[in-house]
Amino acid sequence: MTYHYYELKILKNMKSFKDKVAVITGAGSGIGRHLSILLKEAGASVAICDVNETTLRETEKILNKYNTKTSVHLADVSSKTTVKVLTENILREHKNVDMLFNNAGVTVNDSFEDTTEQNWDWVIETNLHAVINLTRCILPILKKQDEAAIVNLSSIFGMITVPNQSAYHVTKFGVRGFSEALSKELSNTNVSVHCVHPGHIGTNIVSNARMTSGPKQNDALQRIMSKLLPIGTSQREMSEFFQKYGMHPSRAANIILNGIKRNKKRIFVGLDAKLMDISQRISPMHYEKLFPIFTLPITILRNKKPLK
Repeated sequence: MTYHYYELKILKNMKSFKDKVAVITGAGSGIGRHLSILLKEAGASVAICDVNETTLRETEKILNKYNTKTSVHLADVSSKTTVKVLTENILREHKNVDMLFNNAGVTVNDSFEDTTEQNWDWVIETNLHAVINLTRCILPILKKQDEAAIVNLSSIFGMITVPNQSAYHVTKFGVRGFSEALSKELSNTNVSVHCVHPGHIGTNIVSNARMTSGPKQNDALQRIMSKLLPIGTSQREMSEFFQKYGMHPSRAANIILNGIKRNKKRIFVGLDAKLMDISQRISPMHYEKLFPIFTLPITILRNKKPLK
């Protein structure tokens, strides 16, 4: 596997991650995998967690070249019982935890009416309840450290909404609210809380999503967006678009770790994330009217060459 120069450039001088222990969920691929790599490069030990054993072992293999400790935990963090056992296993391996990255995430592409109860619960339990439950288990450990951090992955969909992502929106708005409230509650402690809003990242979330036969095309917003960003209608087409044109997850991980270093409570990853935040601030209820303007520079960049 080939990595780009920017993966390690900034982290080499980040002494604060040295000798830290980081727990990372969703570490089998994407942002979680590259957070693990960069933290190991910076001298941290990591507890990597994922529900997919194949990809988790691939991450482990990459991390083996570093001298610090790596523990591997095959776990479905959507289960409250599993989260408790996971915490016990991590403590058995590492004795303490300094950083928690709640990164695991899934989605369903369907309207609220057509989303099955099973699929709805799958998204809510994985994206929101897992964040809350794992934080509840690990927070007492973090508070014992000299300095510690909780890093929760929200999304641009924790700021704005689009059709057919109602379950995902509930979780990502929830993660944002939970993170901001927790940050205030812990403001006088040694634990910093960071909420991350990634934009268009080249990860596997679309290919792993539970979807209908295709996005509903009778919505005006979707028609506008499909013209601006030709993502296709099938799951395969959308997944390929995200993989090809999305920000490389190693770069996203680098931005996140830099944000922690700078103690940024909200970390926007990508130009699109920043633009969506601006559009929501300007027009809280009708921000979609600004999308054609705000997505224009992104469209121009993508028409020139893939973003990596």
